[in-house]
Amino acid sequence: MAEGHPAAAEDAAVPADIVARLKLRMIDHCLPLWSTEGWDDKAGGFVDRLGPDGRADAMAPRRVFVQARQIYCFAKAAQMGWYPEGRAIALKALEHLLAKAKAPDGKPGFVHVLAPDGAVLDPQRDSYDHAFVLLALATVHCLDRDAQVRAEIDALCHFIETDLRSPHGGVHEGLPPSMPRRQNPQMHLFEAMVAAFDATHDLVFQNRAGNFFSLFLANLYDKQRQVLTEYFEEDWSKIEPVSVEPGHQAEWVWLLRGFERITGCPTGRYRGELLATALRYRDAATGCLVDEGDANGNIRRHTRRLWPQTEMAKAWIAQAESGEAEAADEARAALARLERHYLSHPVAGGWHDQFDRDGNSLVATIPASSFYHVLCAVTEAEQVIG
Repeated sequence: MAEGHPAAAEDAAVPADIVARLKLRMIDHCLPLWSTEGWDDKAGGFVDRLGPDGRADAMAPRRVFVQARQIYCFAKAAQMGWYPEGRAIALKALEHLLAKAKAPDGKPGFVHVLAPDGAVLDPQRDSYDHAFVLLALATVHCLDRDAQVRAEIDALCHFIETDLRSPHGGVHEGLPPSMPRRQNPQMHLFEAMVAAFDATHDLVFQNRAGNFFSLFLANLYDKQRQVLTEYFEEDWSKIEPVSVEPGHQAEWVWLLRGFERITGCPTGRYRGELLATALRYRDAATGCLVDEGDANGNIRRHTRRLWPQTEMAKAWIAQAESGEAEAADEARAALARLERHYLSHPVAGGWHDQFDRDGNSLVATIPASSFYHVLCAVTEAEQVIG
């Protein structure tokens, strides 16, 4: 571990088999839990969250991006050979998503929130949701190269590139458009386009990913301050004082590595800067990333959610893949922090979603939305440093 690390003593005890342990946790606990208790056998679809006891909160609204993320998880687990039944689960969930959320009101695109019975609770078209639907479709396409799934990918991309496109670059927040503009939907569409290229090897997705990379360079990333900022006016001018989310700094490190892998475009400079920025915002007691800071390196919110810790692990994994010395050890340390603080939950296959600065859990339920972050980090770890 680097000297001066806020939690160096704690990280000294990183289990040598941390990647194998987390893989077994996925296979033995998380995937079975979320495919049984986390699936609604009566109405279809995934539940949005489990209670503290691990039982389904059957009456909670169903956010469409969560449905898409869970499809991704089971398709990815099947693709990795971890959970063969994941393929059938992903396919039935995708069928449910297309039947209930795609254009139920006759207008193109996917609605935002469903009721447990599949009725539409919120009909807006949200760009962030569409990024995850595209990611889900791309991951399912990797399994069978199914022509119908490819047709859904192309139809969705047409909607993104026509209805959601902003004249100022990137996409609107959604339909109807809202303010402020955020980097977050752009980031996840960038991720989804890289995944769609991996699934199809069609150069059109390289070009689409390239458009988001250009937006990153021109508007999202502040090269002077070396921070990725979160909120913008319609024309991409920054809203000051800027908000810095350390988890997103780390997430872009991994995404830029993926873009470099499919295009050959060098991204090492930006990855190094983003990672250095993320590391400025750590909780002194645990070494975990906090939720928000400012552009000067000050912490604004000392709470710490689960997902930034998975993104820190993925950032180090990306750096290890590109040959950075000691990055694999840093990735394992990040995974050990994830396991120790967030995955050690009374419910096997569950997690704590957020802590305050004193280490008190702030979210009683177990949100399904976090599974995508955890599973992605563990699959990346096995492929690169496992």
